[in-house]
Amino acid sequence: MSEQLIVPTMAEMMSQGKTPDILFWVGSAGSYDDRAKKITKAFVKILNKANVNFAVLGAEESATGDLAKRAGNEFLFQMQAVMNIEVLNAYEVKRIVTCDPHSFNCIKNEYPGLGGNYEVLHHTQFIKELIDKKLIEVTDNSFKGKRITFHDPCYLGRANSEYEAPREVLSVLNANLQEMKRSKATALCCGAGGAQMFKEPEKGDKDINELRTEDALATNPDIIATGCPYCMTMMSDGVKVKEKENEIKVLDVAELIANAQNL
Repeated sequence: MSEQLIVPTMAEMMSQGKTPDILFWVGSAGSYDDRAKKITKAFVKILNKANVNFAVLGAEESATGDLAKRAGNEFLFQMQAVMNIEVLNAYEVKRIVTCDPHSFNCIKNEYPGLGGNYEVLHHTQFIKELIDKKLIEVTDNSFKGKRITFHDPCYLGRANSEYEAPREVLSVLNANLQEMKRSKATALCCGAGGAQMFKEPEKGDKDINELRTEDALATNPDIIATGCPYCMTMMSDGVKVKEKENEIKVLDVAELIANAQNL
């Protein structure tokens, strides 16, 4: 990737006496997982294109503690959360945007109890805001007529009742949006949530991600869209198990919007 991405850190901004409008919380997956890094880059390209005044914590960002909490280690969660809250409050952060619904849910709903009160947005909500304000426009028609089905991440959908933002963002692509039979409030988990991502599944006749991929394949899609790095892994693995990886792409909403703007 030869183009220059502009990603200022909070420390750099503060040293220049500047305050960003939003903090982009990258999250563990978006920082370390090779596939999820592409989502991070796509979102940064959108932020740069829209001239959004943002910053990241960089090396000062630590895991939210979500996985520790879901796995039952409340003590570790509180240690990680309090450390992050101290950093966020020291920078007087008001508005946080993240591509990870797990971080979104954790910072939005669990940090307030430990002294961390912020406005927290999922990246699809923020991209919708940019589109509504006409700060980004999609004129490319490369997705016209493509069949896209959206998989609802649990921590965005059922946990926080946000179903419309990702769909409204996808609607600007002029694609053919297909809903799975199980969608929105009845959507099936991809199998990664609640720290399940990091353990082998319990015995059964089928892994959850295969079952969810079958839901998606029933819509005969060209693209399975999602809004979560963990869903991305599970759905991509499901597509590989079904030997459909040459025909069907699994892409994050941010990647689709970045591609549609030729970013």
